[in-house]
Amino acid sequence: MLILSRKVGEAVVVTEKVTVRLLEIKGGQIKLGVEAPSDMAIHREEVFLRIVEENKKAASSTSSTQPADLSILSKLIQK
Repeated sequence: MLILSRKVGEAVVVTEKVTVRLLEIKGGQIKLGVEAPSDMAIHREEVFLRIVEENKKAASSTSSTQPADLSILSKLIQK
């Protein structure tokens, strides 16, 4: 793990497209700003972990079901 010290207004560059800036220190909290392309998903850790867990649940439940019988649909399309 890389540990850095930053003052308000200073930033850390993660990639050419992602920068994390320290915006404010108030009491026991800090406020961070993330500059990244709008098509890049940025999540708090607890939200990201929940998404991963939900994706695992969805993948395991769909893999255990049988594929749908599409023969009826195929017959309708051929008409």
